[in-house]
Amino acid sequence: MAQVELIMPKMGESVAEATITNWLKEVGDTIEADEAVVEIATDKVDSEVPSTSEGVLLKKLFNDGDVVQVGQAIAIIGSEGDTAEPVAASAPAAEPTPVAEVAAAPAAVPASTEKITTASSNKFFSPLVKSIAEKEGISVAELEAINGTGAEGRVTKKDILNYLPNRSNGQAAAQPAVTSTPAPTAAPQAEKPAAAPVKKANVPVMEGDEIIEMDRMRKLISEHMVMSKHTSPHVTSYVEADVTNIVMWRNKVKDKFLKQENEKITFTPIFMEAIVKAIKDFPMINVSVDGDNIIKRKNINLGMATALPSGNLIVPVIKNADQLNLVGITKQVNGLANKARNNKLAPDDIQGGTYTVTNVGTFGNVMGTPIINQPQVAILALGAIRKIPAVIETPQGDAIAIRHKMFLSHAYDHRVVDGALGGMFVRRVADYLEEFDVNREI
Repeated sequence: MAQVELIMPKMGESVAEATITNWLKEVGDTIEADEAVVEIATDKVDSEVPSTSEGVLLKKLFNDGDVVQVGQAIAIIGSEGDTAEPVAASAPAAEPTPVAEVAAAPAAVPASTEKITTASSNKFFSPLVKSIAEKEGISVAELEAINGTGAEGRVTKKDILNYLPNRSNGQAAAQPAVTSTPAPTAAPQAEKPAAAPVKKANVPVMEGDEIIEMDRMRKLISEHMVMSKHTSPHVTSYVEADVTNIVMWRNKVKDKFLKQENEKITFTPIFMEAIVKAIKDFPMINVSVDGDNIIKRKNINLGMATALPSGNLIVPVIKNADQLNLVGITKQVNGLANKARNNKLAPDDIQGGTYTVTNVGTFGNVMGTPIINQPQVAILALGAIRKIPAVIETPQGDAIAIRHKMFLSHAYDHRVVDGALGGMFVRRVADYLEEFDVNREI
């Protein structure tokens, strides 16, 4: 058979690369079509790369821990007894830096040029950016100081190339004093000092303590949450909603729903339906911020924060939720939750969210202060449903009755969502929940 290159697949519109985490096959192993060959990880999700054809693994083009660009070959598959030489030339290397783009950058470099590696920085840099940094003598600390315009603030090729001319003119973001001779432009630099590095708390380790290293996903979650709090000034509004009608309706139809649709009906899709309606009423809650521009999203893609078996958190996305009825939303909620529990989420399952919902009531919490899932501008936490005594209005006057109630906690980005919009939105969600028709048909 002809030799075939196994290509790093496309994994969503914003995912440009992935890290090889574990080879499931060794050189010489027989591979069936669609059989998983290697495990990969992006900054979003872990997944497997299946073989596009049957054959024998002739050669691995990358090792565990290597970062690979989407579209690059990662292995060669052929027949037993073949060698990989005929297509070895396709093995990818770091993308060369166009000479014309950096030729104008002077050769002056700092005296200290620590090699840029994944282990030498807490921030992620693509192989191309690291290659340019090493070529230009940019230290780890200096690279970390560059303002990135890529996804989640990553430094892109354009960022680092734009940085180089300013660096040579003494106008770049301030960096540790690593040069051996004083720069004559120190005074202009003082006019725009760099932000002081964030001080880390001194954490003593006491007798009997256990040190547990964060896994890769926990590190990513940690970085994403800190970035969100630094990016968005968070404000949270709270509303209590009476969901007695919803509880009564679900108890009445759940058996029929399961028999008719082969799906369990939970409260989550009912809440999602109300949230979609409120987003359509207040579309400026379904936006993102890009510098001084507001991007108003056309699609309503609801993220649903989901706990993984490991205890980590992931946010699969219900795409075009406004185009689904309650049955459709239920199928999406159950399907994505099952995939998350079984570690079967594909990269595309967690891409493109425009608004996120987290159900803190699952853990018995009555309310929460959720952190915005960037680059979105709002997130809604659903509290536990509780039976409580409440005052209700009747034709005969006020009365005390047992009602099912819950708190909605709406956190939003005060750069673009003011209290009026944030508060009216969550109030509208509560209105839709309270007005739920207890006689509704499935």
